[in-house]
Amino acid sequence: MKLRILFTLLLCALLFTSCKQDKKETKIIPEQSQTETTSKPSKKILSPHTSTMAMIGDAHIHIDYSSPGVRDRIIFGGLLAYNQVWQAGAHNATWLETNKDLTIEGKEFKAGKYGFFVIPNEEEWTIIFNTNWDQHGKDEYDEKDDVLQFKVTPKISEEVQEHLEYKIIKTSDVSGTMSLSWEKVVVEFPFEVN
Repeated sequence: MKLRILFTLLLCALLFTSCKQDKKETKIIPEQSQTETTSKPSKKILSPHTSTMAMIGDAHIHIDYSSPGVRDRIIFGGLLAYNQVWQAGAHNATWLETNKDLTIEGKEFKAGKYGFFVIPNEEEWTIIFNTNWDQHGKDEYDEKDDVLQFKVTPKISEEVQEHLEYKIIKTSDVSGTMSLSWEKVVVEFPFEVN
């Protein structure tokens, strides 16, 4: 009889331990934990922040902008209406900084940091340099803060430039060209270092 009771107690203890182990195992690797530990794919940045810079003579010229993509959209005359001010990039206003005075379109352009804006049009673009360089988009754009405005004829390319791109190209020891290209439009203008 004692042997039977001892055997029953031992059997109960084994079953209890076995059940407890099964519960522990299911708690260790629950389904929810597996999904939490799997890494999520990184989100693609649609308008990456970038910049371009160049040394022309003693002048260090820097353009800072966010570069939106075309993504199968009509950009000029579509996403961006003609004859309206655009911050010439995505998010914050594009800005240009130079440590030396320049001459652009025969006008003196003082060393400093400026917001770069444009007014696109099919026939000609208005290029604008504005003292208010630190703003979101064109939210605070005011024409009274413009230091230089001039017109440029856009060039139409056969190739699509997927992301907005600025270039500063040295043409001599004291001159160069600045350009922006996006979609099928290229806009450029020359400058000289004073």
